[in-house]
Amino acid sequence: MNREHLRSLFTAKSARVDTNKGEAYYKNLYERCRARLDELKKITPLRNIDIAQVLEDEGISRRDFLKWASATTAMLMLPASFTPLVAEAAELMNRVPVIWIELQDCAGNSEAFIRADGPKVDEIILEIISLEFHETLMAPAGHQAEAQLEDAVNNFKGKYLLFVEGAIPVGRGREWCTIGASGETFEEHLKKLANDAAAIVAVGTCATFGGVPAAAPNPTGAVGVMDVVNNKPIINIPACPANPANIVGVILHYVLTGQIPELDSLLRPKFAFGYRIHDNCERRAHFDAGEFVEEWGDEGAQNNFCLYKMGCKGPMTFNNCSIVRYNESVNWPIGAGHGCIGCSEPGFWDKYAYERPMADANIKMAPNGGVEKSVDQFGLGLLTAAGVGIAIHAVASAVAGKKSEGEEA
Repeated sequence: MNREHLRSLFTAKSARVDTNKGEAYYKNLYERCRARLDELKKITPLRNIDIAQVLEDEGISRRDFLKWASATTAMLMLPASFTPLVAEAAELMNRVPVIWIELQDCAGNSEAFIRADGPKVDEIILEIISLEFHETLMAPAGHQAEAQLEDAVNNFKGKYLLFVEGAIPVGRGREWCTIGASGETFEEHLKKLANDAAAIVAVGTCATFGGVPAAAPNPTGAVGVMDVVNNKPIINIPACPANPANIVGVILHYVLTGQIPELDSLLRPKFAFGYRIHDNCERRAHFDAGEFVEEWGDEGAQNNFCLYKMGCKGPMTFNNCSIVRYNESVNWPIGAGHGCIGCSEPGFWDKYAYERPMADANIKMAPNGGVEKSVDQFGLGLLTAAGVGIAIHAVASAVAGKKSEGEEA
């Protein structure tokens, strides 16, 4: 296990616990979670795999596992006292059946999922949770795969979590995308499986908002899950690809509480998407000081100045990339020198995925100002303008920086 990864998670995420809810709220929640886990213990495991053995086989000590549980507890915005419950929930993940389907996608989220880190999240999920169906990972194919899916739906009707990866074509091009020998369209396939699911988790920006398939001119009429399904709870985990830590967090929350996590107006879990890239960016101080990279390779780039003028969309992108990071928390796009492209936002490919400063983009300013605001404080109709007053803020910061330089001179 990467101990620096654990340390960064442990310290950065612990600040996100919402203490405003009060002691009585968390006491009641603790008791409900305790009762939920006790009920799960009575259920025969869907897969007879011992998590302690899995961890031992991977060379992960119990102490390191509890550190992971502590970091995950903080990520879920829960007090530290919930750590034992989160650890226990991880040990009971083999009581929750999961069906994972892929539609209009590149399988990038599956790739990210199975290559997850710390502590060996891929083993925890794929070996502990009962993954009943996943086209990319399963051995059966053709009619055998369809039979396995049918068995899973029948055996766990109303109990399974349905993970959806990829957009759903509903336009004139929907006939280009079909499933199995029956020629079932992606839309028909999704609706059929959604009917018997306990909840649906849309993974990646294609499944949440249509993503790249929905980019202009959108020949297939691609949309996200929430545009197709309206009779089941839906959790959106956007990004291209989604961060495995957020996927695990959603599953653990469901195992722990039996409910979906608190969501924003775009159905994204607030523990992961409740704040902006910009709010926790390591280059934020340079933004406030008016210090920007003006062109690639200049002195500002060499000194890790703010990338806003190079088209970084961090001020209007809601995600926890700057906290969780990737590849055992080694780095993330901005840390590697490339601005955020806003991949967790609706319509990102057409609106954000270009290297052009936001001041030059055709994006309206939202009213009431403020940089640190949640997506719901702006309102659903103003999501593309989530960088409230960012251009003005940037100019003001630059002026302040120059003024300071003049005073020093």
